[in-house]
Amino acid sequence: MLSLYRKIFSTKKTVIDTKDFPTPENVHRIGNRIHAHVKKLFHGSLAIREVDAGSTNACEQELTALTNPYYDIERFGIHFVASPRHADMLMVTGPVTRNMKTALVKTYEATPDPKIVVAVGDDAIDGGIFKGSYAVCDGVKNVIPVDLEIPGDPPSPITILTHLLAYLDTRAKTQ
Repeated sequence: MLSLYRKIFSTKKTVIDTKDFPTPENVHRIGNRIHAHVKKLFHGSLAIREVDAGSTNACEQELTALTNPYYDIERFGIHFVASPRHADMLMVTGPVTRNMKTALVKTYEATPDPKIVVAVGDDAIDGGIFKGSYAVCDGVKNVIPVDLEIPGDPPSPITILTHLLAYLDTRAKTQ
């Protein structure tokens, strides 16, 4: 117990630099651009089904942060749904474990066409620190086709929004 107290009192205090935090104006600006694409491409709302394929829950926390009052993606026409049958987009987190492979494929098949698959985080992109393990199939693209990869370990909510906006920009140009 004494060693724990020594560690607590000897650890230097970390000063958080708030200049790296997204400002509400930036979130609102990015969100409004996303909302314009969502209205055009998805007729008003984008329904997302999140699939945890074996992650450490770090990416899920960042996706959950998108629904808090600071980011509030619901105001931009984006919401998370419980059923893949109601989803336009699958956001997959974590490396695909062998036990989740079948469930991920069934979820993909249950999502109506045209569907968008997003690999969120380094683990979902290529397996991350779990790459090459006997227990995982590495990245999502080894199991189902992926349309967008959002790097980070985990990616911040503003990073997720920015990559989503870039994808919707390119998709809007092709239609």
